[in-house]
Amino acid sequence: MTAEILSRPTLVLNRNWQPVGVATVARTLIKLWNGSARVVDPNDYQLYSWSDWSRLAPLDGEPCIQTSSFPVRVPEVIRLLHFDRMPWRTVAFSRRNIFKRDAFTCQYCGQKPGCEDLTIDHVNPRSRGGATTWVNCVVACIECNSRKANRTPDEACMPLHRQPAQPKWRPFYASHGVRIDSWAKFISEVYWNVELET
Repeated sequence: MTAEILSRPTLVLNRNWQPVGVATVARTLIKLWNGSARVVDPNDYQLYSWSDWSRLAPLDGEPCIQTSSFPVRVPEVIRLLHFDRMPWRTVAFSRRNIFKRDAFTCQYCGQKPGCEDLTIDHVNPRSRGGATTWVNCVVACIECNSRKANRTPDEACMPLHRQPAQPKWRPFYASHGVRIDSWAKFISEVYWNVELET
């Protein structure tokens, strides 16, 4: 149970309160303990140092880590003390991240049938030299994927709703399916709504 809690994601903000990463609780507690970060209370935006945070008693049902002498609450959001810039991050190319980029929406008909009825389509078919890349793969429902078959969108008269591109990094690409409600206050509503689909 402790190992599972230590691997939970924590949203990392820079000094300007912009999301710049997602860290495990274990890494977050190290940053808090060594003084390079503060825990953010999502309710009132109060910042807590390690000594302040370690004195707060966990609420009923709240995840915590039991140390040898006291329980420590699990932080959901931290703010770095010495980091202003936005880091350059790339989003890993994966089926899950393509679904997130396309907001779980068929790029041909615009429908959201559910994950079990969605597939990955190669815009330029693989049999015709199409690569498996960000700019050639889109989410498609099973029906549209079958209808398009081994043709380009132009040949099938099925225009794309949006041209595929490599996405910019956002926290939801790193959250690994764990939904933490308090993050909604720090992440744009557009991106948060995509996270709700996972």
